[in-house]
Amino acid sequence: MIFNEYHESHRIQALSILSEIEKQKGKLNPSIKKKCDEYAVDALKWIGYAPWLYVYSAIANGFKEGWMPDNYYGGIVINEISGSYANISDLKSLSRVMLKTDNIPDLLYSTNGLLIEPVEKKVVNFEQAKENLFFSGEKIIFKPDESQQGSGIKFISKKEFNKELNFLNGVYQRIIVQHDFFNAICDKSVATLRLTTVINDGGICNVRAAYLRVGRNSDTHVKSSSHVRIPVDINSGELSCDGFLTNWNTINKHPDTLVKFGGILPSFKKCCDIAVQLHLRYPFVRCIGWDLIVDNNNDVQIMEWNAGHNDIKFSEATQGPCFKDLNWEKFAK
Repeated sequence: MIFNEYHESHRIQALSILSEIEKQKGKLNPSIKKKCDEYAVDALKWIGYAPWLYVYSAIANGFKEGWMPDNYYGGIVINEISGSYANISDLKSLSRVMLKTDNIPDLLYSTNGLLIEPVEKKVVNFEQAKENLFFSGEKIIFKPDESQQGSGIKFISKKEFNKELNFLNGVYQRIIVQHDFFNAICDKSVATLRLTTVINDGGICNVRAAYLRVGRNSDTHVKSSSHVRIPVDINSGELSCDGFLTNWNTINKHPDTLVKFGGILPSFKKCCDIAVQLHLRYPFVRCIGWDLIVDNNNDVQIMEWNAGHNDIKFSEATQGPCFKDLNWEKFAK
């Protein structure tokens, strides 16, 4: 395996996270580290995949065969199971076109200098666009193409909407009013339920992992730099009593609202069913991360989907191995 910046950045990140976990839980047992090293070399053909296995083991209090290191998944597996077909999920304006669903709260697309309405795909002028966007609300949200981890998202009022925005490719969406279950945890931003779906070699699609992302009181939207993540049982929809800060230290209540974690997520099965249904409408990629939420009408709203950058490290550490039966180790070289 040739050294490169991608794997080096993963090594640094994983070891930094491990250091934070060890501050809370104590040093990882050397015998467990040895198992991680051996598995990385024997199963995945390179010691450079071991650091994420250290992290997973520190969270799970032991080693589990079949874990997928995040840099192995992102550097090797994605190219084998999805390839360039994954790139289309970066283009926000094509989500409804490809997935053919009304569960996406799109109001308008800004694409290559044109404003396009999402249903008939008709080009509209600036005044028509403004009328459509603010017909039922004072504010909307703009998400640029290829945005990740909450970057580039803007909340825009009618007064702030101007023609200069037309030259930014992306999507305008209505602001979602989330279910009271999520408001009770934190009502300053809309929470995100992350579901990971996979299509196996037999064409069967199912949910492999789930966790809830909630923002902090200072956030207008959930950001990877500050979010709190709480695992969700994929069979029952039960929210774990343990959440994780960005440094991967565990907490049992929201750091700002002090609400304890737990309970059954509303309409969880409905969320899973819709994610599976939509994945099968775009079976050209084998693994997708869905960011969705249940609104105040118990309807499922798909905020984003990601087929090329859906890192798996948190799910693997807290719920994995999530992909053991798929034999993705065969791609190791």
